[in-house]
Amino acid sequence: MGAFCRADGHHLSRVPAVPDAPTTDQPTGGYATLQRRTLRTLVVGQVIGTVGVGVAPSIGILAASEVTANEAWAGLARTASTLGAALFGIPLGALAARFGRRVALAAGWWVAATGAAVLVPAAQFRLVPALFAGLLLIGAGSAVALQSRFAATDLATPQRRGRSLALVVWVGTLGSVLGPNLGVPAAAMKDLGINVYAGAFLIAACCLALAGVVVFIWLRPDPLLVRQAAGRARPEARVTARQRLALIRDELRVNRRARYAVIAIITAQIVMVAVMTMTPVHIAHTGGDITIVGITISLHVVGMYALSPVVGQLADRVGHRATIGIGIGLFVASLLVGALRPHNLTWVVVSLLLLGLGWSFCNVAASALFAAVVAEETRATAQGGVDALANIGAAVAAFAAGPLLAASDFATLSLVAMVVLVPLAWLTVAGARSGPS
Repeated sequence: MGAFCRADGHHLSRVPAVPDAPTTDQPTGGYATLQRRTLRTLVVGQVIGTVGVGVAPSIGILAASEVTANEAWAGLARTASTLGAALFGIPLGALAARFGRRVALAAGWWVAATGAAVLVPAAQFRLVPALFAGLLLIGAGSAVALQSRFAATDLATPQRRGRSLALVVWVGTLGSVLGPNLGVPAAAMKDLGINVYAGAFLIAACCLALAGVVVFIWLRPDPLLVRQAAGRARPEARVTARQRLALIRDELRVNRRARYAVIAIITAQIVMVAVMTMTPVHIAHTGGDITIVGITISLHVVGMYALSPVVGQLADRVGHRATIGIGIGLFVASLLVGALRPHNLTWVVVSLLLLGLGWSFCNVAASALFAAVVAEETRATAQGGVDALANIGAAVAAFAAGPLLAASDFATLSLVAMVVLVPLAWLTVAGARSGPS
């Protein structure tokens, strides 16, 4: 017989009675089946959804320049989707805490689909307010893509948590590659009077809406609600936005390992975004063309995602802190190359590849660590808060990197990014004395 998974009187959905959370390497019985079903659904939704989200940092940037015809306004528009991801992080986490992953993830995909739909007339008729609103809303898709990785860990055993999380991160590679190329099929809509940007956003809206449908229909039973029922954990109560922030703050104050994981996630995001966003500008100043820019960013994306399953397995086997340490080493190697060989485009490409790898090692391991140590009572809310903080850090880094590059050079930007790594490196070395984490 099924049992209601909420203990506070809110009858949301039925989940089957399941055994206590597994502690062995492989879940047994129905629990393993639920985890496999959850991963399949998350993977399918992630692939479809990230195709839609992928238009924001590529076609969205081009559309911003086209619609605003003003570089200053275009620059603000380019950060709108990142700010949107930050703004939606905590609300989506709170929604998951109250109603489960299925409702939160589906709602996020549908909000992003609405944003993409708003961008269609914005691109077609050069509507600046609609451009900002659409890019802000499509940022919800980025927030969902991030929270999906945590959903993959809800039913995972401790020994497979990193691999489950990494799988969902890895399939995002497809969206990162396909999303920027939606302009190709969109060009076929010219005969209908729809320009290439509007056509790309229309396709993105369909992908995002479909991702929401996939999650809403097939993410059953809800992994977070099953976890709450199996672990006898008290579901998070309804609280205000200020109370949610206080819960996250209190959790980080008393939970040293969670605090370390958050610092690692945010640091990796700041370092990666600061250097990555300015690399195309630096390549152009160095004499490189759009082909070199495309190759560089593509290899950077490969570095970010392609080895995620390997990184997840490594984190499960050697520990999160050791894996983060490897990521820091890759970051340092990347930034040293950027500082010492800034005018050699071949070495710049190598630097960006190493930058992506460093981000992958730090982000996957730190996210898996956070999922493992955060308190059940604040699990979903805190995970949403971490993603919000990471996106805020990314937005600040993107804003700051531009003036820094204009006032100095790429080598200086690389050295400053290296300084940002120092606190995380110190915490990693100091914490190693307490044993593997």
